[in-house]
Amino acid sequence: METVLLVNEQDEVIGSMEKLEAHQKGLLHRAFSVFIHKNGKVLLQQRSLNKYHSSGLWTNTCCSHPGPDETLSNAGSRRLKEEMGIDCPVKASFHFIYKVQLDSGLIENELDHVLFGTYDGEIYPNPDEVMDYKWMPWNELTSDITLHPERYTAWLQILIADHKQKIEEILFS
Repeated sequence: METVLLVNEQDEVIGSMEKLEAHQKGLLHRAFSVFIHKNGKVLLQQRSLNKYHSSGLWTNTCCSHPGPDETLSNAGSRRLKEEMGIDCPVKASFHFIYKVQLDSGLIENELDHVLFGTYDGEIYPNPDEVMDYKWMPWNELTSDITLHPERYTAWLQILIADHKQKIEEILFS
C-alpha cells in the first residue's frame, strides 16, 4: 500500500494517507513531475492503460510521490528507473499547487515539485507504467497541447499554461 505525504500550502508535512484515499478525498499532498530533456526536446511518456487515472494520455517523462524519508531528487531518480528504465540525476527547480477533477471520480490536489534532468541514452520503459514514449521538440509540444488538450494529462496542461516561461528558462539555459 503506497502512502502519500499530506502537506499544507507551505509544503509542511501534516500527515500521511493511502494514495488512493488521498485522491478520492482530494487532499493536498506532495508530488513531483520530472522533465528529461536534450537539445530542445522533452521526453514524454504515454501512460499505460493499466493506470488508475489518466491512462493512455501523454505526459511529462514521469511523476509520482516521494516517500517519507526520501529527497525529491532521490525520488525522481528512483521513479525514472521504475517507469522509464533510465538512470539519470534530476534537480528540483520550482513547485506549484493544482487541483483538478480526474476521470474515475478522483481529485488530484497536489503540491507538485518540478524536477529536470538531461539524458541521452537508451530507454527501457516498464510496460506496466508506460504504453509508449517519444522525444518531442518543446515548441511542437506547446503547440499540440493547445490544439489537442484531450491527448495530455491535466497536470502537463497546467504546467505548460502557467509555467511555460520557467520551463523554457531551464530547457534553453
